[in-house]
Amino acid sequence: MKRIGVLTSGGDAPGMNSAIRAVVRKSIYNGIEVIGINRGYSGFIEGDMWPMSLGSVADIIHRGGTILHTARSKEFMTKEGKAKAYENAKRFGIEGLVVIGGDGSFKGALEFYKEYKLPVIGVPGTIDNDIYGTDYTIGFDTAVNNVVDAINKIRDTATSHERTFIIEVMGRDCGAIALMAGLAGGAESIIIPEVPFDINEICEKLMRGVKRGKLHSMIVVAEGAASGLEIGRKIKEITGADTKVTILGHIQRGGIPTAFDRMFAARLGAKAVDLLIAGEAGKAVGIRKEEIVGYDLQEIFENKKQLDLGVLELANILSI
Repeated sequence: MKRIGVLTSGGDAPGMNSAIRAVVRKSIYNGIEVIGINRGYSGFIEGDMWPMSLGSVADIIHRGGTILHTARSKEFMTKEGKAKAYENAKRFGIEGLVVIGGDGSFKGALEFYKEYKLPVIGVPGTIDNDIYGTDYTIGFDTAVNNVVDAINKIRDTATSHERTFIIEVMGRDCGAIALMAGLAGGAESIIIPEVPFDINEICEKLMRGVKRGKLHSMIVVAEGAASGLEIGRKIKEITGADTKVTILGHIQRGGIPTAFDRMFAARLGAKAVDLLIAGEAGKAVGIRKEEIVGYDLQEIFENKKQLDLGVLELANILSI
């Protein structure tokens, strides 16, 4: 293999730059050229590509986002779009492709590989940590730390004003961020899409806390489970408590990646290059029980990653 393409697709995730850096430098170390593809599959279709060097990935390991930029491409989902991308791959001499992104990006990568047989390796970059086959995804640790930092700050105000705060976090289909940040932040209740909730039980728990002298409460809710604003309104109606709602939004997604995400992304990026050199294709890389592994992309779409609901049970016990 003489030339590899690399792109980032879908939502950005802190640590993507570390993965890009690893792909570029591991490739060059092995005598392989790297073509950077801007704006994900959109840039692939449009031929927005450039040769990357050692210097082009200098001083990026600590930066959030992605230097290759990212976008979602409906055109790549069409046969015509994939055909344009393949023509550009041939024009630039790309013999293998590393796709850094989430399950939507991986679906496009797998379809592209099946149709054109261009070797593709997926690197899981998504703050949601919802990719089957890997214990963690790039950006998840940073996102959780961002939420915990926000909880810590909000707690100061909640204590000072003796209020109940509802904190809405990202997670349309997966409650991983809410679950882990809620546990780490000492939330009284955690509401996630995977588990039905009873607003009356939440209110009863809040009132028990008030009776034992608790000055404030924190509730973390994943956006896919319920609206933070609606939860706040119902709690106020039922309990009369002074409730405030904070919707964190994209603040969770940005910022300096944690040391874990930097190291983890570097290991995954390097493993992706190793797999391409070894002649592997249609694979994803991930971590299982602390070991960096490669596995079939197809597995991701035949299975669903399950949250460890024992963590939710523990959070409920600790917040009595």
